[in-house]
Amino acid sequence: MTTLDTDISDVSTLKKIERTAEQSRKGLTNRWASLGALVIAVLWTVPTAGLLISSFRPEADIKTTGWWRIVTDPAFTLDNYRAVLSGASQYNLSDYLINSAIITIPAVIIPISIAAMAAYAFAWMQFPFKNTLFVLVFALQIVPIQVTMIPLLRLYVDLGLAGGDAPGGGFYTIWLSHAMFALPLAIYLLHNFMNEIPGELIESARVDGAGHVQIFTRLILPLMTPAIAAFAILQFLWVWNDLLVALVFGGGSPDVSPLTVQLAALSGTRGQDWHLLAAGAFVSLIVPLIVFLSLQRFFVRGLLAGSVKG
Repeated sequence: MTTLDTDISDVSTLKKIERTAEQSRKGLTNRWASLGALVIAVLWTVPTAGLLISSFRPEADIKTTGWWRIVTDPAFTLDNYRAVLSGASQYNLSDYLINSAIITIPAVIIPISIAAMAAYAFAWMQFPFKNTLFVLVFALQIVPIQVTMIPLLRLYVDLGLAGGDAPGGGFYTIWLSHAMFALPLAIYLLHNFMNEIPGELIESARVDGAGHVQIFTRLILPLMTPAIAAFAILQFLWVWNDLLVALVFGGGSPDVSPLTVQLAALSGTRGQDWHLLAAGAFVSLIVPLIVFLSLQRFFVRGLLAGSVKG
């Protein structure tokens, strides 16, 4: 094939891409797509608005009327928040809020740190059985969490990591469990992103005398910020809202229980304090909401990273 034929082929391919992009843009911006997005937004927002309004309503109103009655019979109070945050009731969420932060932050940092290094090794280093190991790591994503819980718990007990007398007061088991459950997906996502980085950048760094450590820390990590931030948000939301892992590996101890454990108790087996559930749920919701809104630009960039090669 001549150079002219190659140029013509490239131009034709570029025009096809532009036509496809234009068709997609028109499909996503027509009136029916806008109407569908509006309906989804309303359906998504109404329950959240109801939860917020209910959290400020007096106990008697919550137990007798729906939240929409606020339009005809407005009444607001901060008693629900005082009860769940200041210990005015038997449910004090302040300590559990701190426990959730203590659990979530390391459970996000640990898998990202390990996955970034592993992804770099799979993408840019040569070692025996690399492809086989990557396939095995990818296959671990289909293993149900429930299948691993009893073997992991027995291993923690044998190693002395379980219980209140264990190092870290029992937080280690929750951190390690969340890290292990997150690693396969984290490695896979970060590896795919690294594969989109032009190899010429890596080769240029090697020609300049940079080793793997310098390439990873000075070149790869800055380029991977959107992908790392995207996975960090997903992992943060997963760990913050987790109940099962915290109950199993934390043993139900109040000293290591996150906010979700106390919210489950707040819903009540007898239901006598369920009027506090709206305030407690919104306290749990506000932190991940702030995190997501603060990092949403990285989240979108991370999801789109690698989708188009340029």
